[in-house]
Amino acid sequence: MTTGKNTKFYETPNHPYQGDRIAQEGDLIGRYGLKNKEELWRAQSQLRSMRREARRLLGDAQGDVDAAQAAGSEFVDRLRKMGILGEEDDISQVLSLDVTDLLERRLQTVAYRKGLANTAQQARQFITHGHVTVDGARVSRPSKKVTVDEEDTVAFDDSSPLSDELHPARAEAQE
Repeated sequence: MTTGKNTKFYETPNHPYQGDRIAQEGDLIGRYGLKNKEELWRAQSQLRSMRREARRLLGDAQGDVDAAQAAGSEFVDRLRKMGILGEEDDISQVLSLDVTDLLERRLQTVAYRKGLANTAQQARQFITHGHVTVDGARVSRPSKKVTVDEEDTVAFDDSSPLSDELHPARAEAQE
């Protein structure tokens, strides 16, 4: 067994206190039902690496979008499959993405938008307690990125008491 370094999958902000940034982070955490700022910073770091890759591909092609599109076709296809880019979007659209584009693809947000829960926080609870399945498989990770193909398969587990439409926790969502 090897003991590797503990590495973070996110970068923290450069400055510890910036009122505007802290307010924006608080708004996003509340809106998307995130557990803490680490989850938001992880999404921001993923977005940064996507932008970095798009800039590298565009730079290698010396600004020629079509050449960069061809060179990064796997990269763009992966973003399309995840629903981050639309079918008609090209690689230059990656540079204009926002962190909300990534947060919208989380299982927690998809379950909430589908009406499985009344709030994003409740969707998170349902997922962590094992009530939600994706493509028939139980998933207990709210941060799972849901692809466009999987989006229609997000549902309550058949063995879950929440699969009953008359369950009290679901009553408000059905009104």
